[in-house]
Amino acid sequence: MCNDNNNSCGCGGNSEFSCGCNNNNNSCGCGCNQRSNDLGPNPITVNINQMARSNTDFRNTYWTGENLQVTLMCIPVGCCVGLEIHRDNDQFINIVQGEALVQLGEAQCPRRVGCGNAIIVPAGTWHNITNIGNVPLKLYSIYAPPHHPRGTLHRTKCDAERDLY
Repeated sequence: MCNDNNNSCGCGGNSEFSCGCNNNNNSCGCGCNQRSNDLGPNPITVNINQMARSNTDFRNTYWTGENLQVTLMCIPVGCCVGLEIHRDNDQFINIVQGEALVQLGEAQCPRRVGCGNAIIVPAGTWHNITNIGNVPLKLYSIYAPPHHPRGTLHRTKCDAERDLY
């Protein structure tokens, strides 16, 4: 749930795995402002790890095609994506910076992951990612088929929570 009074965001859950973001501006504060427009469906070559590390937006659709989508994410320290399920999308997530606690499936047993770890989430699987490190968590996610509308840009988690596409 987004609290617009101080622009901090929580996951909106009451479980022991819910999280809140106490960062005053809910941004990653990475000091870089490189932004990417959705480059799909054109063919490209890219250093995706470098693009993900330079991203400062909570969610940025980098490339959207007919059958898959690449998004970049920057999750502030202490914040999470929020417990979610994608009924029609498989998801591949690669951590390129930071440490996270990942919850997967019905049991949602937490697992620690870090840079270089991949998370594979089949369609219909509950999941959440929480930044438990001391730096912004940077990752890229591949959805098949695409999940977000082409060109989606959420600078903060609050922006994502307000977006009801």
